[in-house]
Amino acid sequence: MKSRLLTIVCLLAVTFTSVNTSRANEDSSLDCVADVVLVRPGCFLATVLGSVVYVVALPVTATSKSMRSAANTLVVHPAQATFTRPVGDFSSLH
Repeated sequence: MKSRLLTIVCLLAVTFTSVNTSRANEDSSLDCVADVVLVRPGCFLATVLGSVVYVVALPVTATSKSMRSAANTLVVHPAQATFTRPVGDFSSLH
């Protein structure tokens, strides 16, 4: 059973790494679907978890006067990636 699973994982890895990504036209429908199904929920989760971490770390960031940079990193950037980024546009994610 373990060797069968390992074989399947290896075959999938080889298959996905050899996909030709060049296209004659700019069809971004797959990008839009991946964005809506995978990336947006992940960014939303990052926003929620970042908010929790920010609140927990608030006493430390307040004493070091780095509240603004912590808020931008943990809350603002993930929120912008979730709510204000155009669908299918991955250029603003870093």
